[in-house]
Order: sequence, then C-alpha cells, then structure tokens
Amino acid sequence: MAAFFSCCHRAGVLVTVMVVGMFGGVAMAAVDVPPFSCGPLSPAAEQGYAYCDASLPAAQRAADLVARLTAAEKVAQLGDQAAGVPRLGVPAYKWWNEALHGLATSGRGLHFDGPAAAARAATSFPQVLLTAASFDDDLWFRIGQAIGTEARALYNLGQAEGLTMWSPNVNIYRDPRWGRGQETPGEDPTTASRYAVAFVGGMQGNSSATLRASACCKHVTAYDLEDWNGVARYNFNAKVTAQDLEDTYNPPFKSCVMEGRATCIMCAYTGINGVPACANSDLLTKTVRGDWGLDGYIASDCDAVAIMRDAQRYTQTPEDAVAVALKAGLDMNCGTYMQQHAAAAIQQGKLTEEDIDRALKNLFAIRMRLGHFDGEPRSNSLYGGLGADDICTPEHRSLALEAALDGIVLLKNDAGILPLDRTAVASAAVIGPNANDGLALIGNYFGPPCESITPLRGIQGYLKNVRFLAGCNSAACDVAATEQAAAVASSSDYVFLFMGLSQKQESEGRDRTSLLLPGEQQNLITAVADAATRPVILVLLTGGPVDITFAQTNPKIGAILWAGYPGQAGGQAIAKVLFGDHNPGGRLPVTWYPEEFTKVPMTDMRMRADPATGYPGRSYRFYQGKTVYKFGYGLSYSKYSRRLVSGAGKPEASYRNLLPDLRTTTFEGDESYHVEEIGKDACEQLKFPAVVEVQNHGPMDGKHSVFMYLRWPNAKGGRPKTELIEFRSQQLKVGEKANIRFDISPCEHFSRARGDGKKVIDVGSHYLMVDKDELEIRFDG
Repeated sequence: MAAFFSCCHRAGVLVTVMVVGMFGGVAMAAVDVPPFSCGPLSPAAEQGYAYCDASLPAAQRAADLVARLTAAEKVAQLGDQAAGVPRLGVPAYKWWNEALHGLATSGRGLHFDGPAAAARAATSFPQVLLTAASFDDDLWFRIGQAIGTEARALYNLGQAEGLTMWSPNVNIYRDPRWGRGQETPGEDPTTASRYAVAFVGGMQGNSSATLRASACCKHVTAYDLEDWNGVARYNFNAKVTAQDLEDTYNPPFKSCVMEGRATCIMCAYTGINGVPACANSDLLTKTVRGDWGLDGYIASDCDAVAIMRDAQRYTQTPEDAVAVALKAGLDMNCGTYMQQHAAAAIQQGKLTEEDIDRALKNLFAIRMRLGHFDGEPRSNSLYGGLGADDICTPEHRSLALEAALDGIVLLKNDAGILPLDRTAVASAAVIGPNANDGLALIGNYFGPPCESITPLRGIQGYLKNVRFLAGCNSAACDVAATEQAAAVASSSDYVFLFMGLSQKQESEGRDRTSLLLPGEQQNLITAVADAATRPVILVLLTGGPVDITFAQTNPKIGAILWAGYPGQAGGQAIAKVLFGDHNPGGRLPVTWYPEEFTKVPMTDMRMRADPATGYPGRSYRFYQGKTVYKFGYGLSYSKYSRRLVSGAGKPEASYRNLLPDLRTTTFEGDESYHVEEIGKDACEQLKFPAVVEVQNHGPMDGKHSVFMYLRWPNAKGGRPKTELIEFRSQQLKVGEKANIRFDISPCEHFSRARGDGKKVIDVGSHYLMVDKDELEIRFDG
C-alpha cells in the first residue's frame, strides 16, 4: 500500500490523512500527528514568526521563541522532560538520552520495544576504556559517527524523543577503584582530550548549523568517586588545587568545547572546594562559557540541584538552590526540581524571569540546530533520510568488531604460547563466569545489542571439541567448583579461563574496596593452572585494573589478555586474537596498581606525590609506587622499533627572537615564560614537526601505537616525571617502515601548570622522548 500524508498539520490537533490503496481506493482517517511548530500551514509559520525562519541564526530564532512564552511555559522547560506549548506548536521534548558506547535505554527518550518498533537493537561498541586502549582517534571518530547516525535514524523512526545525547564521559580515571572508570578514556589528560574531540566530532556531524545529534561532555569537573567508606558522590567535597584542575581535571572538557565544539557540558554532583559544581559561576559561566566559549547548553547531573539542599546543605531552601544554579550558568536540571520551585523563586525575588530567559535561549538554540523548528524534522532535515536500514548495519557491526580487536591488550605471553594453531588443539576447556555471559560484554549504559557473541561462542567458532564450565556462581565467585574445574582442565589439551569483574563489583554508585579478583577467583585460577597439562590462558573481562601479581609470576599461566567489556562482538574479537587472526596492539590507558594502593583514601584528590607523608601520587605522571602494569603497556605478536629521526626545526636563537622580554621568575623560583603573554601568533610560530620512524619487524602484520612523551630533567614546580603529548596508531605490514609526523606546539606541549594554575614554559631543557630515544629542546631566552 502506498500512502502520503498531508503536508500541512497544526500543532496538537487531529489532522486528516489521505491513504491511497494499491487499487486506487481512497480512505480518510483522523490521526493525532506529532505537533511540529513550523509546518507550512502551522500558526507560527502563517504569522511569520522568526523562530520558524530556518535562514536565521539559531540564537536569533531561539530568542524570538522565548519572548513569546509565558512565565509558566518558561518554567516548564527547565527539566529533562520539557513540556510542550500547544498554542505555539512547540512539541514536548526529552533531553536525557544516553549513548556512551552505543544507544542506551538508561535515559528517558530512546525506546526499542513496543509493537510498532522498527528497530529492536542498536550497535553495542566496547565499553570506552577498552576502546581508548586502541589510541586511535580515527576509530573513536567513526564510533561517534555511527552512534550519531543510529540516534538520528531511531529518531526518524519515532523511537527517540530526543537527539541530545549525554555522552561522552571524559572524567579522568584518577583512582583504580572508581566504579565508573570503565566509562572513561583513562587516566591521561591528553588521551581523554583527544577522545573527547574525536567522539564529539563524529557524533555531531560536520555541520554546526544542523547537528546530526548533540553530544554532551560530562561531568565537569573532578568527579571520580561513587561511594567509598561512607562518602558518597552526593555529599563529597573535592578539595582540588588550581594546579591539578588546570593540568589534569579540566583539559578534557576544555578540548571537548574548544576543539570538539560540543554543544553541551554536564556539571557534576561534586562539590569543588566547597562549592557544588552546578552552582559554581566561576566554572560554568566564567570558564566553560566564557574562556572556553561553549556554544550550547549546560545540564546538571540528575537531581544535582536538589542535592545542593538535601545532601550538601549548600542552600537552605529549594528556591535558593534553583536560583543559585541558574544564576551560576546552569541551563537545565535533570529532574523536576527546577520545574517545581522556579516559580516560587521568582515570587520570592531570588530569581528573575530574565535569568530563565538566558537559559531557555541556550536550550532552544540547540533544538533549532537539531532541526526541530524547520517543519517536519523527520523528513526535512539534513539527516531525514536515515531509518531502520541505518541501524545495526554491516559496517557498524564490523566497526564494533574492529574496536574490540584494536583495544584488547596482551599482558603476558610466555614462550610465545599465543597465537594458537587451531589445527594443533585437540581439545579445549573454557572455564569462568564471564565465558558465556552476554552481560559481561557490554558494561553499563547499554541498549539491546544487534548480536551477542560470547567468548565461549567465539572459541567454538574455531574449535570443535570444547567443554565449558562456569566454575563460579557469578563474577563475585562466592561459590566455586574448584575441584570440578581442575578435573576438566587436567583432561583438556588447552585451557581458557574467562575471569574478571561485573557491574556487581564496579558500576555507577559502586566503587571497589579491593583491587584483587573477587571471591574464589584467584584460588580457582591457580588450581586450574596447577592441574592443566600445559600453561593456561587467562582472559580478563573488567572495566578497571586488577592486581593479578599472582598470575603475572605463575609460570603455569602462559598468557594473559585484558579484554575490558568488549561489546557485542567481544567473543569473536577475543577468539581472533587467541588464534592469530588478529595481532594485538592495544595498550593500557590506565595504570594497574597493587592491592596496597587501596590504603590511599579515595577522597584525596591530589595528583602529585607527597613523600613527606608517604602519599604516592596518582597516574603514570606522578605515581611513585610499584605497579602491576604501567600505563601504555601492551605486548604484540610482532616486534616493533621506534626512533626519532628529526625534530626541532628552530634553533635557540629563533626562540629568543620570538620571546622578547617575557622571561620572568615564578614564585616557585623557576625562570619561565607565561603562555598567555607569549600570545597566539608567537605560539603559532614556535611550532615545529617531529618525525618518528616506526618499523614492524614481524612476524605478523599489525597495528601499532606510537607514543611521544615529554620529559623534564627534574620535578621542580610540580612537573610530572613524563607526560604523553602525542600518539598515533599506524597499520604496518611485516617489514614495513613508516614515518609518522607529529606537530609539536611548545605553548601546548612544553608548558606546565604552576601552583596557581597559570601555564608557563620553563627556561632550560625539555626532552622529546620516544622509548629511550630523546631530543633536547632548550628555551634559554
């Protein structure tokens, strides 16, 4: 049957629809058409209201619409479920939608159920920390692009009530116990910044005027604690130095806004030095919107405004909380608190209608850029042609597999036990609670995946004689079938152990108290390894690091893989690595600490070590203790070499000429140049290329990430020991060489944050470092 609908519809009314049958019969039916304000014969279009004029800037259109709303209509827009305005044809809207590593049902606006649902699933990519292990921003961009496409397609199908995606999470993974560290790109500010820029750019599309979907970087700032030792995220006051804010916690958000052009920032629950993030005007208005230039809206984490009064006791009344948040620069509250109390705040003189107007202009401008006021957005927008055929496509499924393959990290491979020759494996035992559990693949913030290939299924695709035993009642492993597992292992040619964690150990609202594998897992692994006829292969499915020193040093455990939470194709990816159809190239995006690190309070936000008190510091940049595995660690089936072949295009005299009379002595006693005083033009002239030659010496083709670090000769002024400043992923055939060019910006890469948060370039030596190959760059003034 062919059907075509009236092009003219009015908001909130029944509209006649003409349906033409295949035999020419005509039937008239009355249906409730969704109310879009700017259809050809809508009241707004007929009156020539500016907000319907797609040729005007979004900000101008938004201002026109806001000016036509009553005070009550304005207040009704301040929650994540914004009410419609029938008299103006403004449809209701749901702001809260999640797309961390694929479209998720965790928010309010995305739906995959119901008898009329054309899409029952969406592509589930690996959880972010594993994707970050690829150190490939082109891959991150393509994942963002695929998720944005599927979001728009779901919207066009009528299964999404919003296109504002509250992703990505780019908080720094500061403490290995954090339950949400799995959602982040890791502990390194450079990596997290690059991830933010790539993912946001992919999701939003290349037209700033017409967004594919709106991305939101969360949670600004210094948020990385759920519930530890009686301290919850809702009442935690993070004491953070200006130095740590500038060089650790804020860079991913700054890059997200300034380079990625994200259209949303979400403020955290965290109190920062006594002020809740969502009530902090210095953060939201001065920094995010002022210094960084956010062109979009600022949302609160869910119920963050309510907890200002209820948990943090920052304000005495609900009206005070609403007023302080809106005046600080917040535009919208996830929840209903602002909608409930804003009118009373106005009546009490604590808030003005103009304060609300400012917020609504930001909110409606985003909806304008999403095409919601250009007529029927599901057909007239730049992305109106997307539909069911653009979800779970072969390309997106292949991308999910690629992401898992590129993220998997090979941690141990004694005597080259991997890769395995499938023809030489007579029988295999697959043991472990994560071996055949689809939920173990996808972490948190997920929707129904297009498919689910567990590790057991992946191995069964290579081997015929496979026996499976869970071995534990769950990942918690409160009950273990140790003797039975040992018996199965002793009668098998090869043994694969799939162990690790689940969302019952690490998740939103749940931090870990131990870095060891839970329950009886370690005893089970050791017993199986002792019983096996040859060294066993251990695969860890975890969101965060674990202390597996026992496995690292046990010769009966021949190989260890970290596979994170690898997404819908995780089992296939793991099998491809095990049997040599893929050469692993992932590298750890977070330090793996020993169990003794749990003595460090999670509430201590300092990054830098304090030897006087025994505080060890955090992350590869500042940590001074022992590690299980270092940041950036990862083995391969191939051997690679890397060396610096050129760099430092300007002699020292050129630096002196570009930096006249700017040399100062800091209060820390170091001579340096203020980056702000150098200026944009001079900073541009200081840039130079550095080239690294990388070669794959075989025996397999592979993808390899090249890291370039900066090293300072001492740690004066709180400098890190080393700092990753650039990275690049390169595919190389056996024997192939490639020259990788890095564009080095001294103002960005050589600068450090002083104690007061100001960025300076120190006089003296700076060393570019690739492995042990170094290049000295001097700023002598």
